[in-house]
Amino acid sequence: MFLHTCSACAKRQLIFPSQITAVAAGDHGPVATFTCWCGAEQSAPLNLVPRESEDPAERRDVELVA
Repeated sequence: MFLHTCSACAKRQLIFPSQITAVAAGDHGPVATFTCWCGAEQSAPLNLVPRESEDPAERRDVELVA
């Protein structure tokens, strides 16, 4: 599971494995597609280690919590 801030409802919520509908290769690693609790389809890169060259304000990486 991981924390994600939804772009539709703006809530930061836990996303459970049962909400993930797909995982695909992205330019910078795997990207998960999932359904938010509000029903909106979302996607986010599954980066476990932050990249040094990124601007922290633009990151949409998920924060793994378990």
